[in-house]
Parts: sequence; structure tokens; C-alpha cells
Amino acid sequence: MKGFDFENSGLEEKLKTVKSKAGTLSFLRLVVFFVMVGLFVLSVSESLVLLLAFGFSVVVFVSLVGKYSDQKDQEAIYLALEKMNLIREKRISRKLKSLDAGIEFQEKAHPFSNDLDLFGDHSLFQLANHTVSKKGKEALAAKIKSGFDLDKAATFRAAAAELSTKSNFLLAMESIGLAFYNEEKSNSGWIKWLEEEDKSTGLISIFAFVGPIGGLALSILVYLGIIPGALMGVWILIGMIFLGMVFKPLKRAAESIPSRNQLKTYRYWLAVLEKEYLESPLLKEMQAPFLTKEVKASALFDQLDSLGLWIQNRINILYIPLNLFLWTDLFLYLRLVSWKKKYGNIVAHFPAQLVEWEVLISLGAFENEVGGKGRVISVEKGLIGKAVSHPLLKPEVAVPNDFIIDGNQQLMLLTGANMSGKTTFMRTLGINCVLVNLGLSPFSQEFGFSGFQLYTSMRNTDNLGESVSSFYAELSRIKQLIDRIENGEEIFFLLDEILKGTNTEDRIAGSEALIRQVDNTKALGIISTHDIELAELETRMSSVKNYSFHSEIHDQNIDFDYKIKRGACPSFNAHKLMELMGIRFQQEK
Repeated sequence: MKGFDFENSGLEEKLKTVKSKAGTLSFLRLVVFFVMVGLFVLSVSESLVLLLAFGFSVVVFVSLVGKYSDQKDQEAIYLALEKMNLIREKRISRKLKSLDAGIEFQEKAHPFSNDLDLFGDHSLFQLANHTVSKKGKEALAAKIKSGFDLDKAATFRAAAAELSTKSNFLLAMESIGLAFYNEEKSNSGWIKWLEEEDKSTGLISIFAFVGPIGGLALSILVYLGIIPGALMGVWILIGMIFLGMVFKPLKRAAESIPSRNQLKTYRYWLAVLEKEYLESPLLKEMQAPFLTKEVKASALFDQLDSLGLWIQNRINILYIPLNLFLWTDLFLYLRLVSWKKKYGNIVAHFPAQLVEWEVLISLGAFENEVGGKGRVISVEKGLIGKAVSHPLLKPEVAVPNDFIIDGNQQLMLLTGANMSGKTTFMRTLGINCVLVNLGLSPFSQEFGFSGFQLYTSMRNTDNLGESVSSFYAELSRIKQLIDRIENGEEIFFLLDEILKGTNTEDRIAGSEALIRQVDNTKALGIISTHDIELAELETRMSSVKNYSFHSEIHDQNIDFDYKIKRGACPSFNAHKLMELMGIRFQQEK
């Protein structure tokens, strides 16, 4: 890879400079092209000696094309860095609306993803996604939704922490992807082609060398008038027989090899990865396949790009007469077969491995840009958090809370006034659990939990197509939770406004029954409710503790401090909220 500049400051001036250089090279390239054409015509019509000057002009032209391409690549990187700076500001200020929301990854039946703003507008995916490929997005989404594995999370945490300190590396990898990656062709198609074996016969090998020698000799003899020009037609007809033997496999290769931009992305990514010194075990393990001793991984994509350029441009008006006279397709086919035999199976694994790097880059960039910086602690049973806040809220407005739930306090019953912060608090705990499982730092001073799985029931909606009411949807979620708990799983659950779709008497009875059913199992959890009557369970069940969020009611407004407090909520604010919204209550006479 050329020595590109990935520094993301002073981009406006840098872009002016690189565009000016590209314009100059483009003009020189055009001038040299006309000189080259003129020298070729003169060498054919006047003197073969001029072929030397023609050859030199070709070298100059190719050099100018390469330099122009380098300038355009640098321009593309600068433009990508500009875009990244804008997106970074949006993430820092939590203005995420214009970013990819990953809506296709929303899943109502998932144990927790639908309730915690992991995907959709103003979501964790928008905050964390730095991938550029479809496979990269899918891999990141799958990791966000994955079951909890604290050992695996610790491995990823060390990798993400190291990457977060490597700003230049992160900028280089992401800007290369944004600048060049496209998916004109599916990876699966060309990976399958790479793994296929192309056969070469001795006849093709022989005539691959006979073609150029015979074609040049025949052209010289015809030019000198020693033999008639009609023999050139015979030579071409003979050549078409052998060229036909390799036509289909070369056509298949042309259709399979990715676009130059896609290959360029892989090549530049690999060049950056080859040079980077990495220390964490996971990063070293994932870098190892690219550090081959025989040939650099990036060089393999250089070679494939070069082969692809020739193969995909065989219908070029300049190539066709060259091919007919010199049978160059035969030599090209032999090179392709040889390259695939040596490196095809190795290169076939690189795209999938680079997808994993897209996920790691996203995790490292998240930590670098907006990471919580909290310390993950070891917890024997339950969940402990100190000054825990929500990552999707601006840090300056997020209100942190302390929290602990363990074997002595199996269930938290959460009451509180409307809009006081109950649901946000529950989502704060849930999404921080997801961050830790991803290998990211929690948004807290300290945060840790035992080896449980997370389960939530917070956004239960009706489904007209399936004739399912929101109440039935909630009951279905609760049944899945009960089934898992009774199977002996260690679950941390978050149930928001439990059984809200039914009348007060049934809701209280059902809620108490569920709480008693959960008691003395491996499950831990939080249940929020407006039914203050349930708070009495604390006096009858040692595993239940009351916590609440309060509000302070004034004449024309209601104040909230969003701080969790021990004990049941002493007062509610629905009546006052309705008044402020214009509902007039008639005074009793």
C-alpha cells in the first residue's frame, strides 16, 4: 500500500492540494497518451526504431496512471475522514437519527434486544456501528444480540481497550472501508470460485509460449514482405481453436472476481493490519493468518487485482487484436491456474476474517469515541453498579444511580410516579449488561454481574395480523420467562409495568403469584408497577425489596430528580399530569 495520510485534521486544505495534483497528472496523462499513439503510428509506418520511443512513452503513461490513481485514492480517503468527523460529532452529541439504524435486526421474539433500544432510531447499533459491509453489519448485530458469556467478553474487552488507544489504526481501517468498499458482487460467489480447481493441459502450456513467439515472428516476416499477409488470417483461425479452450473458465473468472474497489479495500486493510503491532491475545490471534512468511496477504490481493484487471478487460478494443495475434489468453489462463493452486484456498478465508475485524474496529472505535470508561468488577451472585447511566443519553444530562441485587435481595419491586425514570433505569441496567457482554466498558464507575442470561418484557404490542393483543403478548413473554426459570437457568429479568393490560384486582393477584413463583429459584429481577399494594410483599417475603422514583408536584409543573430511593413510592402524579395536559376534574359538591 502507498503511504496514505490518515490524519483527520486540516482536511479542507489537504483536499485542495490533492485535487490540484490529480488535475495536473490527468492533463499530463492525456498529453502522453496522444504522444504514445503518435509514436506507435510512426513506428509502424515510418521506422521500427521508433518502437523504442513508443515503449518509453508507454512506461511514462503507466507511471502517470499509477500516480493519478494514488492521488484519487488519497482524495477518497480524505473525503471518508471528513464524513467520519461529522458522524463522530453526531455520536458524541447523541444526534443519531441520520445514521444506519439496523432496523432489519430488530427481533420481537429475542430475549432482550427489542426492549433495550439496541436497534432502530436512537439505538446502541447507531452508536457502535463502524462496519462497511453487509456481513460486517450482520456480525456486529449478532454479537450485540448474543447470549451472555463473561469469559468471552473479557477477551474482547482486552482487545477493544487496546484498539481504543490506536486512533490512527482505527481511522485508517474505517476510512479505507468508507472510501472504497462496495458490494457489486456477493462474496460467496467469488469465494466459491477461489476454492474451485481449474485444470491445465499440456497442450495449453505449450501453445501459451508458441503463441507470442509465433505471432511476433509472423508479424515481422509479413512486415518485411517475406511471406504474404494472408497467412496472418490463417494464424488467427488456428489461434481461435486454442483460445476457445480457455474462453469459458476465463469468462467465469471475470464474472467471479470482485470489483477493483472491493479488492482495493481488502488490499489496503491487509497492508494496515500487517504493519500494526498488537498485544492482546485475541488481536494477535486474528492478525496471525495475514502474517504469512512466503508472501504478504496484501500482495496476494495485489496479484488477484492484476489478474482480474486483465481478465475483466479482455473485450477491450486494444486487447482483442493483441490476443488474436499472440494468444495471450492462454498465458493469462496459466497464470490464473497457478495462482489459484497456490493461494486460492488461503485468500478464500480472508474476507470472513476481515468481517471479524470490522466488528473489532467498531468496538475499538466505540470505546475511543464515546466509551463509558467504567471498570468491570467480578460479582459472585447478582448485579452491582455504581453511578450507572444510560449510554444513549448525553453524559451531561444522564443521571447516574447506584444499584445492587444479590442472593439476599432476589427481587426488586420498583414503584414510582409517572415519567420519574423507572423504565429508563431498567433499560440503563439492561443495556449496560449488553455493553459488558460485548467487551465494552460500562457507563458507570463500577459495574459487574454474575453469569446470568438477560430477559426483558417491556415493549409488548398487539399484532393484528396474528390476532394477538398486547396483554396476550405480555403473557407469552412471561410464560417464556417462567419456562426458562423452571428449567433451572440463572436469569436476570426486567419486567416493566407488569400485567398492565388487565384490571387492577387481577393485575395485583397475578403479579403476586408470579413473584412467589420466582421466589427460591436462580432468577433475579426487577418488576416495576403502579400498584402500590404490592409493596406490602416486602414485609412477607425476605427476597423482595422496595425501591422507587419520586416526583415533586408544584402548581404549574412537576419536578423529577431521577434518583432511585429505598422504599415504596409515597405519592403518585397521574392526577396532576392529567390536569397539566388540560383535563378538568370536577370538584365534588
